[in-house]
Amino acid sequence: MDQMGIQYNIWIVLLSFALAASAAYSALNLISQASRSAGNVRRLWLLSGACVLGSGIWAIHFVGLMASRLPFEVRYQGGMAVLSLLISVLASYVSLWIATMPRQSTGRLFLSGMILGCGISAMHYLGMSSMKMGGRIHYEMPTQGLSVVVACLASYTGVFLFRRFKDYPGFSRWKLYSSLFIGIAVTGMHYISLRASHLEVNSWLGARPVLVQTNVILLTGVSLVTLFMLAVSGGAVLLDRHGLERMAYHDPLTELPNRHGLERYFKNEFFGGPSGAVFFVDLDRFKSINDTLGHDIGDMLLQEVAERLRNVIGTKGKVFRLGGDEFLIALPVCTMEDAREEAHHVLGEVKKSYSIEGNELYVTASVGISMTPVHGIDRSALMKAADTALYTSKDSGKNKFSVFDQEMNRNQLRRMSLEKDLRKALARSEFMVVYQPKWDSLMNVTVGLEALLRWRHPEHGIISPAEFIPIAEETGLIVPITYWMLHDVCSQNMLWHKAEVASVAVSINMSARMFEGGSLYDVVEEALVRSGLEPHFLELEITESIAMNNMEETVAQLSKLRNLGVRVSLDDFGTGFSSLGNLDEIPVNTLKIDQVFIRKSKMHSKKAIISNIIAIASNLNMEVVAEGVETPEQIELLQSLGCRVMQGFYYGRPMPVSELGQWFIENTA
Repeated sequence: MDQMGIQYNIWIVLLSFALAASAAYSALNLISQASRSAGNVRRLWLLSGACVLGSGIWAIHFVGLMASRLPFEVRYQGGMAVLSLLISVLASYVSLWIATMPRQSTGRLFLSGMILGCGISAMHYLGMSSMKMGGRIHYEMPTQGLSVVVACLASYTGVFLFRRFKDYPGFSRWKLYSSLFIGIAVTGMHYISLRASHLEVNSWLGARPVLVQTNVILLTGVSLVTLFMLAVSGGAVLLDRHGLERMAYHDPLTELPNRHGLERYFKNEFFGGPSGAVFFVDLDRFKSINDTLGHDIGDMLLQEVAERLRNVIGTKGKVFRLGGDEFLIALPVCTMEDAREEAHHVLGEVKKSYSIEGNELYVTASVGISMTPVHGIDRSALMKAADTALYTSKDSGKNKFSVFDQEMNRNQLRRMSLEKDLRKALARSEFMVVYQPKWDSLMNVTVGLEALLRWRHPEHGIISPAEFIPIAEETGLIVPITYWMLHDVCSQNMLWHKAEVASVAVSINMSARMFEGGSLYDVVEEALVRSGLEPHFLELEITESIAMNNMEETVAQLSKLRNLGVRVSLDDFGTGFSSLGNLDEIPVNTLKIDQVFIRKSKMHSKKAIISNIIAIASNLNMEVVAEGVETPEQIELLQSLGCRVMQGFYYGRPMPVSELGQWFIENTA
């Protein structure tokens, strides 16, 4: 029995170690993707990594044998060689599958390392048993056991380090350390086992070592496996880059290009034609669908809308999703007439019904259009112009399109300027409160006042509430402004009481924003306590839309205020979307008839509506106030229908505190 006379070349040994570590590093790169995936995609990444690692271990083993110089001729059994390859891949897959489980423990990592180490050892011994030669190999069992222990411990160390980088696909020093330990497991086991192996030969073939005589099939197989390993690694890298690129330039929900894709499209493809169009598309009242049916239904609706937009535009242009319910359509070759026609098609297609999860949904869109080169010759200018036109469509009633013009631009610039100044107006004391009387037409006395907000702009003078209140609502600035107004009005009313100038309730208009967060009661109570005003001298005016939005919560807050003694009135009654079936559930003292009915009170239909509103208030034990009264004829009609309290220019315009004092003196009951 002779020791296997293998002559080692240190450079070959180092090269095999480097190849083993490289294969391990490539496999770990692939496995890092598995931790960020799920389902079939995760299994695909695991299989790719296992194939690279397992085939790399197998190829290095046989390349090491075939590159050795042995004193006899050796051939290989193809079946056993293939089996050793399958064992190597299977052990790698199971080991990596355990190592990438979401919840890790020392026991699982140890099991993973043992499976990989045993797989390396099994592959080695199966590979050795595939050798056909004129003799038998005998193993020194203690040293062979040591080689298996080295394989298992080095594999466990490599797997143990895996948790340091398993979610990071880029370069990591821990990934490098892990691949080095796996390389030690492969090469350490291989060379220790060979060193402790002895050969029993039948006859000596000569003292001169010869190259191993290798079967052409095995050599071809090793070469193909090596190429396969490289192909899987390279293909995975390309696939990953493609996936990353798609993630970077496409919206994952709708599969439409996103903002980055938009920038690339405008840079490379959009410009060049004589005239093009940019559409800003925004869904109307999409938030209400999200709030009522949930975000899952909302996402499905967005996917349906995206598909419809894509079908409408076809090959004429490209559709992008900018975020939320905002889309952008780019038509590189489009005239003004074409743009208007396309906008009609878009609006018509979007407003068709949707059937999603058993829900029949309807949604409309608003569209803003800009044209190149008229409205801009770069992406930023065109998007800004289209966005400005979109605001015009929204403000003018929604479900329509608007083409940008310079007047829109001026309005938008003014709006932006007012929004900027509005943020500083409260600190600069630019707000003032004016009061309009509520008059009892039968008793000829003032029975109340409505406090109205005015903004004295240092440059533009008095800004209309119709212009700045919507801005304050949208930005949320209405909340601190209303806080200030509550304190100012309560304090002023208390001064009138102390001076015995007037003793009436003052009403303040409430924004829907004030009911968000549930702190309205505390704010009102604080204003009353600080001023010393009795609660029944304060009245809060709400609109029908506020009352019906999240009705249960709104009613709960209003009920607490009513119990405190604060009065509540329902403003602009008849113009909102409240249900008469819910009116008796809202804690309201007063119904205010909107001025749109008073102005047209000569019409029989409007007169009938006014009469019914008064009857409803009477049956529900509510008071009624008519707004916008300006003529004696309107007063006479309202009195004949049973309404006595009125508010309008006939009795008094909104007045500042300085004028109201004299008005009280002149109109004291």
